[in-house]
Amino acid sequence: MEVLAELERRLDARVAGLTSRPRVDVRGSGAPVLSRADALALVTDMLASRVLDVVARELRAEGRGYYTIASSGHEHNVLLGALSRPGDPALLHYRSGAFVLARARRARAEGVASVDAVADILRSLLAAQDEPASGGRHKVWGSAPLAIPPQTSTIASHLPKAVGLAIALGRTTRRRSDDTQRERGPDRGGRAGVAPLAPAPLLSLAGPDPVVICSFGDASFNHASAQAAFNAARWARRRGSAVPLLFVCEDNGLGISVPTPAGWIADSVRGMEGITYVSGAGDIDVAHHAVGRALDIARTGRVPVLLHLPTVRLGGHAGSDVEVAYRDRADIEADLAADPVARALERLVDIGSLPPEDVGSLVALVRAQVRAAVPDAGTTGVLASRQAVLAPLAPHRPERIVARVAELPLSTADRQHVAARRLPEDADQAGERTLAARINQALREELARRPDMVVFGEDVGRKGGVYGVTVGLQQVHGPGRVHDTLLDETSILGLAQGYGLAGALPVPEIQYLAYVHNALDQLRGEACSTSFFSDGAFTTPMVVRIAGLGYQRGFGGHFHNDDAVGALRDIPGLALAVPSRGDDAVRMLRAALAMAEVDGRVVVFLEPIALYHERDLHEVGDGRWLTDFPVAQGGPGDVLLPGAVGTYGPEDAPQLVVTYGNGVRIALRAAARHVHGGGEPVRVIDLRWLSPLPFDAVREAAGRARRVV
Repeated sequence: MEVLAELERRLDARVAGLTSRPRVDVRGSGAPVLSRADALALVTDMLASRVLDVVARELRAEGRGYYTIASSGHEHNVLLGALSRPGDPALLHYRSGAFVLARARRARAEGVASVDAVADILRSLLAAQDEPASGGRHKVWGSAPLAIPPQTSTIASHLPKAVGLAIALGRTTRRRSDDTQRERGPDRGGRAGVAPLAPAPLLSLAGPDPVVICSFGDASFNHASAQAAFNAARWARRRGSAVPLLFVCEDNGLGISVPTPAGWIADSVRGMEGITYVSGAGDIDVAHHAVGRALDIARTGRVPVLLHLPTVRLGGHAGSDVEVAYRDRADIEADLAADPVARALERLVDIGSLPPEDVGSLVALVRAQVRAAVPDAGTTGVLASRQAVLAPLAPHRPERIVARVAELPLSTADRQHVAARRLPEDADQAGERTLAARINQALREELARRPDMVVFGEDVGRKGGVYGVTVGLQQVHGPGRVHDTLLDETSILGLAQGYGLAGALPVPEIQYLAYVHNALDQLRGEACSTSFFSDGAFTTPMVVRIAGLGYQRGFGGHFHNDDAVGALRDIPGLALAVPSRGDDAVRMLRAALAMAEVDGRVVVFLEPIALYHERDLHEVGDGRWLTDFPVAQGGPGDVLLPGAVGTYGPEDAPQLVVTYGNGVRIALRAAARHVHGGGEPVRVIDLRWLSPLPFDAVREAAGRARRVV
């Protein structure tokens, strides 16, 4: 708090000297002189953000507050809040106080939303349960009315999501090009009036030509997630997609204690073909002009732009950071002298946008207004139970899920259209009944039922996937509904989050289980936390199809034979399905899609490669691993939800085997041999869902058995 308190004292001294400063002629600068109204709004929000930083540290010192990462020094992001539209989705860096205040001001002025941002920020500092961003669960910058989905503090992990959201919005707004219209192909859904049930406020708030704003720090620029996002944006643009995205690098020259090399951001971005670089350096009026230009380029051109916004970091990385331990005092002093709030006041007085005699009273008024709101901010108290804290993490409404499936019948015409194109192996009728064929048929039908469903990933389009599971989907539903992506799992899952935020139902494919591990933070840190950090106001629904588990002998290594499901089971809020049979897979996939739609869930659908094309169970040619397609009848039997296990063998068998995936077929073969050799009967349970685990079903079955494996 000492540094911020010192800034307050210095600000007062600089304000006192404003009346003696000479005026500056800026007519040749190229930037228009800011009006008094605009200038007053900007500095009011910058001052309020600064006071909130001071209050945050005071509350923490008193043991009442929970967050001390200050926005001080980054107040020029007020320009983004003031110049962007209230419906432009904003995925924000953690020093974005001035942005949020300015966005709330503009939303009020345009009648879009009535948000008291000062009061909301104070509630978030106190973890008050009536705080509207996260419901008191975490200090995040977020607001559904202001189109600000809360982001975690994981470095750069929100950038791939921003790219995905820009691509998704670029495909659904009125500036969609004729080429993109043709790319969508014929709409065979027949259900265009069926809206997604999970919250999708960004789609309703976005105007006809929205720009996604994504801010981050200069140190985060170097993160693999950031570089993946820049690459994906450029790749999509090269392929002709609209990518209306404004990357904002708020460059304070430090990554906690590690300095960013001089010129690093500008030199790096200027070499990136496909991303337009705009410098936001300069006084507030000059930066105002640059920010407006960057937004205009992204909006009118539907292209990615990187705005380089120089800032300073005042008060250390966070309240616990003692920067004198790693920075020279001269450097700290230089940053204090470069305080953007003080410089903005001086500049706006110098160019005649603010009367110098009014500034002192303005500073005092803003301080008083912010502090006057503190006593009322935490009156509702904090969340008092584990149940209350976890409520939005993994909502599950099974009755509504079953009803949702029943609401989406497949017409006779649609079913005939889906069946018109057949798999290459269809000449062999048995081939139509394998696990792979049943998943393919289920995807075909669900794409017809759900016009907002999109299937994508590496090689899923014309090739139809490595194992042929998506063969024919693109031909039936068009490349707008089934499309290939670049080879990068981080970007694939970022695109999925973007589609989900925009109101679509994404079904991304990850080619192998081993390939998802390098991108797990897109699930753990981002997608599965969206509902939790926004108290359910935002969701990123998706069903992630992953081929996995062991299947090869002597070939493929760990990259293909991967059983590492623990990494997925450990993700809070993620549901994990592992079908073993074709008919189960169809009903589980229906359940997964409805869970995503109804509750905004992230579901991983892990498909055993070894069983994709398996036909036989005990003997070659017995065909006992082939299944018929379970046609939806409009009832509970159409789906298999978490908790519904598969059972084989006598109910009173003394021996119980609990397994999943490949283990089901193996256990059934072993049980048959065991009994044939004179052993006791065996009952086999297929868990089907590994998260959440069906503890009740297993406990009930184990209670009747003498031995459990």
